[in-house]
Amino acid sequence: MLIPQERIAAFCETLRAAGQKVVFTNGCFDILHAGHVRYLTKARSFGDCLVLGLNSDASVRRLKGEGRPINNELDRAEVVGALKAVDYVVIFGEQTAEALIAKVKPDVYVKGGDYTIATLPEAKIVQSYGGRVELVNLVAGRSTTNVIRKIQEESAKS
Repeated sequence: MLIPQERIAAFCETLRAAGQKVVFTNGCFDILHAGHVRYLTKARSFGDCLVLGLNSDASVRRLKGEGRPINNELDRAEVVGALKAVDYVVIFGEQTAEALIAKVKPDVYVKGGDYTIATLPEAKIVQSYGGRVELVNLVAGRSTTNVIRKIQEESAKS
């Protein structure tokens, strides 16, 4: 279910008031692959519901460069939101998820193991209100960049 950013704070407060342990993660999720599915499944295991912050098209371009995203934000939201592990999706346009995390106030914030607590700007916000940060190991060789590279290599052979 796609939740508008202006409603996400009240929505998450309602979840917590109902006794739900809120887990949050964020990312681009441009071309979904097995690494994403495994990561999101693990993230969801840390609580009762998973809220996924999805980078807007503009923020993906800033992070990944021209030509990205491959899929637009509403299509990406629909696809990732259809996964069993993902309960709610919220689109954000900032460079980091700091402002969104301040609204969501997740009990657990999950990011990939390519980060450390020290390199994760959102970690300080989560820790400031007593939340927990979990780093999940990534699946080796599984990335959107690798999928795109493989498509380009196969296309060049034709």
